[in-house]
Amino acid sequence: MLCRRIACGLRDIQQSNLQQLSQKKRFVLRIDEETMRALERWAGDEFRSVNGQLEFLLSRALKEAGRSPKPKFPSKLNEDEPD
Repeated sequence: MLCRRIACGLRDIQQSNLQQLSQKKRFVLRIDEETMRALERWAGDEFRSVNGQLEFLLSRALKEAGRSPKPKFPSKLNEDEPD
């Protein structure tokens, strides 16, 4: 029973991730080579892609500035759990 709930929860998360990916905006970023190399090193140190590192940094900056958007996809893993 628990394994089925976990599997269903993971499937829901995967579907949410696919929805999020399809809703992401694309844009071109022009950046100097030295900054790009530093960003690549930083991303590698944290086991992220450069794109993932940029998203992480932007997300953190938005939170720190109090401008973070509300999450669109709440976690579904704990919906069946009693309060």
